[in-house]
Amino acid sequence: MAHKVLLLGAGGRIARWAVDMLGRADVELTLLARDRKGLSDVPPGARVIEGDVLDPDVLGQALRGQDVVYANLAGSLDEQARAIVTAMDAAGVRRLVFVTALGIYDEVPGAFGRWNTQTIGTGTLRTYRAAADAITSSGLDYTILRPAWLSDKDEIDYEVTKRDEPFRGTTVSRKSVADLAVEIIKDPQQWVRADLGVNKPGSEGDRPVFD
Repeated sequence: MAHKVLLLGAGGRIARWAVDMLGRADVELTLLARDRKGLSDVPPGARVIEGDVLDPDVLGQALRGQDVVYANLAGSLDEQARAIVTAMDAAGVRRLVFVTALGIYDEVPGAFGRWNTQTIGTGTLRTYRAAADAITSSGLDYTILRPAWLSDKDEIDYEVTKRDEPFRGTTVSRKSVADLAVEIIKDPQQWVRADLGVNKPGSEGDRPVFD
């Protein structure tokens, strides 16, 4: 039986790659976006819900009957994470893939780590860390993804590091992040309760290396 998959933040640039990949997978897809006009190339048979993750009625409706939730959001990520955890608990949905950012655990070493913290900003990193903390303490079957600086390159080329390992590399393609998320969605037993850095091998440097 096909997995029922809810994608939150479906209009985002990583999410667009994921939607394309999931459109060719054996899943029943629901897309939640603030503005359905921002969705392009919606796969045949996909259900589209327009609304905000922070609206409990909208999120509760979207979650009904789902097997896996993939959240690729921006902004008040801590508040959104708490809302998602609460709604998933209420709906009895356990599997969550959630995208945050590199640097939330001070795990990025050296000059690049210092540049990353300064560029993203400690306030934003604290917000993203609070989101990750809400998820890891929730009891859900989560996977957190912490991508490096993102490129629009049409390639799939990535490696992962665990939470207790130094982050490697400086960049990764959005398509690569989407591919990892989709591989987990298709086989939800992978990387359960894992927190993964995602980078392109060989992209080490003091600043993001876009080739």
